[in-house]
Amino acid sequence: MKIKAIILRNELEGDQNLWVKACEDYRNSIDYRVVDLTEPDWLEEIQKERCDILLAKPGGITSRFKQLYDEKIFILAYILGYRIFPSPIEIFLYENKRFLSYWLKANNIPHPETKVFYRKAEAFKYLEECKYPFVAKTNIGASGSGVIFINNRKEGEQYIERAFSGKGVPRRVGPNLEKGRIIKRGLHYLFNPYEIGIKFDIYNSIAKDPQKGYVIFQQYIPHEFEWRVVRIGESFFAHKKLKKGNKASGSLLKLYDNPPLELLDFVKNITDRHGFYSQAIDIFEYEDKYLINEMQCIFGQSDPYQMLMNGEPGRYRNFKNKWIFEEGDYAKNSCFNLRIEFIIDYLFNY
Repeated sequence: MKIKAIILRNELEGDQNLWVKACEDYRNSIDYRVVDLTEPDWLEEIQKERCDILLAKPGGITSRFKQLYDEKIFILAYILGYRIFPSPIEIFLYENKRFLSYWLKANNIPHPETKVFYRKAEAFKYLEECKYPFVAKTNIGASGSGVIFINNRKEGEQYIERAFSGKGVPRRVGPNLEKGRIIKRGLHYLFNPYEIGIKFDIYNSIAKDPQKGYVIFQQYIPHEFEWRVVRIGESFFAHKKLKKGNKASGSLLKLYDNPPLELLDFVKNITDRHGFYSQAIDIFEYEDKYLINEMQCIFGQSDPYQMLMNGEPGRYRNFKNKWIFEEGDYAKNSCFNLRIEFIIDYLFNY
């Protein structure tokens, strides 16, 4: 019997297409339909037919649609008992740096010290005792968007004043020029003009969604790179994200060094403990410790692979507490095919 799946699309046109392609590639094992969680009849559409699993694709563009998606995931998972992949907690952590900081601290997981201030006076007091520079982040913002460095008290005061005023704290609006590949990206939109309108709608939504009424301040960790460790099911990948300027996120500069096995152990222990099987975790090496900077259950992929070992693409798997590298193309379709394979082979034991 085929698995019955529902893809839970978000507010972004076509953002569910990677799930759709993966389901099409495994059509002999899975039937699917798409339900838009932003529509008023979302629940009726989900409940009208039997469903074995919900495939989530949370949006991370604006706070209002992020909240909409999370609230409906909560109802589906904890009130109605639907099985959801990625897991609800992974979805709640996605593009929510406030919640991530609370969750990491509550679970005693090493991470840069992070403070969230909802009162202007408390934020100003922090400037008197903190170490400069430190990092200010917006709650939502991928690829380094919304991340700035506060180098002195004056810059901190200006940031806080804006956050607690009517203006709010903006994120980057427009293309990320630090990614490079300008000509290639321009040609892509030249041959796909319909996507230009979608991009402008996204930029307009971001411009209308400044962060107001609170700030997120994070300890600055000196680094030349971050490790990006990916876990999909029982497959593990790792590479270095290199800095461009003062940030590694969003640069698309990578180094495919062989990762230390202790790093894979670190990620496996955390994800095993919390049942996370769709994760990209960005990690600093600092003073002989690993510190988690970001966790995302949905993430981009600029190369056709997530790791190389001696120039060959592949993955790591753990057998009886021993890491084994397997060569092969395991990251196609931005790892969504691997997600479907895990759902079929492990979650449903087919």
